[in-house]
Amino acid sequence: MSKKETHFMSFFSRENLRFNISSLNYLPRWIILSIDFGVLISACLFNFLLFRGTGVDFVITPHWEVFVGFFLLVNLFSFWIFRTYSGIIRHSSYIDAVKLLFSQVFVLVFFLIFNLVYEFRFEEKVFLNTALLINTVFSFCGLFLYRVLVKRTFELYFSDNSKQKLVKTIIYGTDANALSVANALNSETPARFKVLGFVDHHNQNVSKRMLDLPILAQKKKLPALMRSMNAEGVIIADKSLTKEEQIYIVDQCLEYNYKVFTVPLITNWENQKEISQKIKNIQIEDLLERKPIVLDNSAISKQIKSKTILITGAAGSIGSEIVRQVLAFKPKVILMLDQAETPLHQLTLEMQSITTDTVIRSLIADVRSKKAMESVFATHQPQVVYHAAAYKHVPLMEENPAQAIVTNVKGTKNVADLSCKYGVAKFVMVSTDKAVNPSNVMGASKRIAEKYVQSLQWKHSKENTGVVTKFITTRFGNVLGSNGSVVPLFTKQIAAGGPVTITHKDIIRYFMTIPEACQLVLEAGAMGNGGEIYIFDMGKPVRIYDLALKMIKLAGFVPNVDIAIEEVGLRPGEKLYEELLNDSAKTIPTYHEKIMIAQEMEEEFEELHLDIIELITGSDIFDNDTIVSRMKKIVPEFKSMNSTFAVLDN
Repeated sequence: MSKKETHFMSFFSRENLRFNISSLNYLPRWIILSIDFGVLISACLFNFLLFRGTGVDFVITPHWEVFVGFFLLVNLFSFWIFRTYSGIIRHSSYIDAVKLLFSQVFVLVFFLIFNLVYEFRFEEKVFLNTALLINTVFSFCGLFLYRVLVKRTFELYFSDNSKQKLVKTIIYGTDANALSVANALNSETPARFKVLGFVDHHNQNVSKRMLDLPILAQKKKLPALMRSMNAEGVIIADKSLTKEEQIYIVDQCLEYNYKVFTVPLITNWENQKEISQKIKNIQIEDLLERKPIVLDNSAISKQIKSKTILITGAAGSIGSEIVRQVLAFKPKVILMLDQAETPLHQLTLEMQSITTDTVIRSLIADVRSKKAMESVFATHQPQVVYHAAAYKHVPLMEENPAQAIVTNVKGTKNVADLSCKYGVAKFVMVSTDKAVNPSNVMGASKRIAEKYVQSLQWKHSKENTGVVTKFITTRFGNVLGSNGSVVPLFTKQIAAGGPVTITHKDIIRYFMTIPEACQLVLEAGAMGNGGEIYIFDMGKPVRIYDLALKMIKLAGFVPNVDIAIEEVGLRPGEKLYEELLNDSAKTIPTYHEKIMIAQEMEEEFEELHLDIIELITGSDIFDNDTIVSRMKKIVPEFKSMNSTFAVLDN
């Protein structure tokens, strides 16, 4: 083959054609209009020859040149009215087809009326009515067909489908949401998925097709159906599924190593590119066996709107989410307080990117310093305080009990006392389920803080001191995605190739998401009358080993084959089961079905106050054993587990 022939063949190769087509910009409108006009002339010519062959003329009048020109001008006018040339041909849709249909029907109706008027005036027709109707069909088909051909050409050559392996998927659902997802995936560039069909959850439309794809009946388990279709994954698009049904589907698919994707509810105003970008691997947060919390937004708004709100520990995972949620209720001022400079700076930058009338101030201060906190209260006069500042890592606090006392106990005492002094309306404390029958220093320190806050409320209530501050505590379990929680740790370990480490195969925990935890804090602040400890119905506890299995499978690996799971033993102070209530406590229901009040025993303020003062004062000079012994005196139910402090229980 000569060089000239080789060059000629390479010019028309698939790769070169794809490059040439993809490098084309959108065509100017006058070119599209010219092509439409060319198609129109071709349709008229074909129609003319068709009727000439039957011995009948398309144009009856002898002055055919004038009327054919007039016919073409009216067509151009209809193109202009209906803007048929304004769309991007490669992205043509049914809207463009409707525009073309309307434009041609307009021409047909116009000339039928024109024929009628002309015949009444001159006793003869200009055009054959039947020919006008057939010409309308030819014109519409030609205009629509060439748009379809251009669209398909771009889909064929403009995509990189040949260079990458597409994930063969089926879409679970047959409603409008599923249809929108399928359309978005078919038009996505570069493509990621090849849709094989739809699964009808109710088995009602199994004999039909959507987008020329089969609607499949789920007569057996979903993995069996996927295997028969040679599918590699499923996109859950059916929003009528309950949380239990969704979890059941995910568990089935993960058991057989199929990929699972999810997509949010598609709204009518989202374009296809936005839809396809929202398709993501299903997250472990999506599998919480619990319905989302429904908030009393009016009560929360009354609590926060146009007020000055202080949030301690604002740079942490819980504190920063409280900031975001409080901002939505339009307070006058938000005071973001933390001693961690870099995280607070990052939160400040995030808040600066939001358009709001709320004044947002970033305060570097430490709750352990009463002098620094007094300056904050005196200067800014907060009306509501959300106290989220705390040390929370169990092993670290087990090694450093003095720091747990200074931050979790003294820090809380400082903020609570100043709230009373400066007339704060409500003080909402963020606590933990580890404060219940604590088995470690961290949990015990939070329980002491709870006791102090409650006793402060009871003291003012009994003595009628005129203090208006209402002290409220929220208590919840582990937070998915928070700093130092197990989910980010597992994610990093899986990304590194393993192993995934768990402390004990039988350990279980209650879980909630960060937004849920902060919603509980806001709801408690709104409904609380002072002295309550609010606990949350967090659904079923999760076995950490099962959580590790699911996360490995969701990442596309086989547990203990691709990614190992290693049991490293319980950490100091860690127990197998967390609780939400002390053994002697009872619960009182609230108007919110998911939120209850823990009825704890009242503590005598004076005695408790002296013990706490002694504990705080001694935290700088006492050794760890002495500090923990004094903690166990204040919290008798504090029994150390898997810790060197266990000997103190004897």
